[in-house]
Amino acid sequence: MAANRTESVERALSILNAFSTQNPTMTLAEIAEETGLYKSTILRLTNSMQIYGFIQRDDDGRYSVGPSVWRLGLIFRRDFTRREHVAPSLRILAEATGETASFYVRVGNERVCLYRENSPNLLRFHVEEGMRLKLSTGASGLVLRHFSGDDVGDLGLFNRNGTVSTAGQTNPNISSVSTPVFKSTGELTGALTVSGLATRFDEDARASAIPLLESLAKSLMTAD
Repeated sequence: MAANRTESVERALSILNAFSTQNPTMTLAEIAEETGLYKSTILRLTNSMQIYGFIQRDDDGRYSVGPSVWRLGLIFRRDFTRREHVAPSLRILAEATGETASFYVRVGNERVCLYRENSPNLLRFHVEEGMRLKLSTGASGLVLRHFSGDDVGDLGLFNRNGTVSTAGQTNPNISSVSTPVFKSTGELTGALTVSGLATRFDEDARASAIPLLESLAKSLMTAD
């Protein structure tokens, strides 16, 4: 609710959200353009953020995220399946399908790309690790919602192993296939997903990817 929101905090977070792998460093003017904030506001907020290590500024006046962001990222990832456990499966999927493989987890009402292996093709679906997407769209969103107990409507979308294939939900040009990954206790840990251009990763290509996707998902089952 609006009464519980703090504008200064939201503005500071919008500055952090402006950075990406495509824009790891930015000038004051670029941050202002990306966030819509006044330069004076950005300067005031980043001065405080620098003190706590969330923003750093080099000698040329360019800004980048600070080490505190990395520290918090490590804390966040500690609660989920470790990179070294997932990365080999993502590489296998990307090489076998020629598309982008990713591992999503549910965080509140969003899905977060925790790990990914981008497609080797120049034309591809590119997703960044840490990217937050709507939980209400995409194959991985369906998987995460369904196996978290949410009502997703048409259960006929899922096969007997809980895998779902979609086209054009998040992006009209992108299609995906996703399957759940569980702990040995039956608790959902995430969604193993392959995504690609709809013109290339069509229905037949998605169907061909499912056996490998499901096999790798089973191999990721953990006891912790």
